[in-house]
Amino acid sequence: MNKIEIIGLGAGDLDQLPLGIYKKLCNLDKSVYVRTLDHPVVQALQAEGVSFHSFDTIYEEEEQFTNVYHRIVAIILEKAKIEQVIYAVPGHPMLAEKTVQILLDSECEVEIIGGSSYLDDLFTGLKIDPIDGFQFLDATSFKRQDISYHNHLVFSQVYDQIIASEVKLTLLEDLPADYPITIIDAVGSAREKIVEVPLEELDRTVDVSNLTSVYVPPAPEHLLHHTFANLRQVIHTLRGPDGCPWDQKQTHESLREYAIEEVYELIDAIDQQDDEGIIEELGDVLLQVMLHSQIGEDEGYFTIDDVIRNLTEKMIHRHPHVFQNESVSNADEVVKNWEQLKKDEKGETRASALDGIAKHLPSLARAYQLQKRAAKVGFDWHSLQGAYDKLQEELEEFKVAIKKGNAHEQEKEFGDILFVLANIARYYKINPEVALHHTNEKFILRFSYMEQALKDRQRSIQEVTLEEMNELWEEAKEKE
Repeated sequence: MNKIEIIGLGAGDLDQLPLGIYKKLCNLDKSVYVRTLDHPVVQALQAEGVSFHSFDTIYEEEEQFTNVYHRIVAIILEKAKIEQVIYAVPGHPMLAEKTVQILLDSECEVEIIGGSSYLDDLFTGLKIDPIDGFQFLDATSFKRQDISYHNHLVFSQVYDQIIASEVKLTLLEDLPADYPITIIDAVGSAREKIVEVPLEELDRTVDVSNLTSVYVPPAPEHLLHHTFANLRQVIHTLRGPDGCPWDQKQTHESLREYAIEEVYELIDAIDQQDDEGIIEELGDVLLQVMLHSQIGEDEGYFTIDDVIRNLTEKMIHRHPHVFQNESVSNADEVVKNWEQLKKDEKGETRASALDGIAKHLPSLARAYQLQKRAAKVGFDWHSLQGAYDKLQEELEEFKVAIKKGNAHEQEKEFGDILFVLANIARYYKINPEVALHHTNEKFILRFSYMEQALKDRQRSIQEVTLEEMNELWEEAKEKE
């Protein structure tokens, strides 16, 4: 295969093109392959007789830029089998040129020949120093999580209004609509145009071209309170030397009660379908995660990075049907695979099938989990009727204990009843803890209705009969 020479046409007009490259192009007796004709240097060289073969039609035929780049490279490599190829690109070949990177990864010999980058002119035009922190992103292929708002931020290759709109919509996820951004076109050339506009006007007021870039100045801290990095810094400050005395003295042990409390408050918000409440309570749960992680970092044992890494790797490993080529037919198979993968991760066999169930779970929830675990190894009723028969047996034993008047035996037998009920709930895939929580809330609602109804009638609940209370109870049920 013949060599491919890649020439950079610079970022501006013909006056910026190095003399050596200008002479080389003018003395060619064959066409130069060029990614696009939409460049002032190409137009000037065409006027001087240089012949170009462009790939502009491919841009029109493809919807994805990735497909465009690979088709261009495929054509160039095919031509290189026959003759030496000269391929010209805007700017410098090693700056924001995906086709060049793909060619460099091929087995063909590639030589990079000159070309000036537009970055020097960009920094001059914007009057910024990149040493303060600079991020350069391809507007055609970036993700929101790639963006670092603490840096000077430049999006290159803002070819058209569609790309400009995509950049704008992504930035609006983090920045206000009136945030000032700068649109730069043909920087360093006679056609240079630099305009500052509010972010919301990015795709509306200014025409863009293949020489357009967008500059976003570093964002002030108060606009980044929604970012993980800022949250981490806040928690670090609270635990630091000049932080809060309460946060400074906390330990893993002292925070245990708050972790339980915050989870239950989150459940309350979910049950109430209170979106604002869910946001607040999720934040409180996250606070517990951050505080425990900061304590771990302060003591030198682990950091939030370890927590996130462990979680990320676990999720990838336990979802091979998503991140690998395995397939599953339904959610039950996902759970089955999850349990097996979980065992593989531990690298050891538990002494008991019941090991690993949290001791601090509420007793009803723990009973449910214990029976789920036992059922997985075959300790289960052959049919649901066996569970109902067991429930009847435990009820009879409870009655016997009541007759004997032994409080300790009554407590034990009543516990057996609850344990069987938890098992029956498992058969129907009902979480007994959640079910009882709903019933508690329902009882509170109905009882409160009854109290309010009596209050409206200027009566006290202590002076009405049970029959009257039952009537009001039924009224409450009808209004649910």
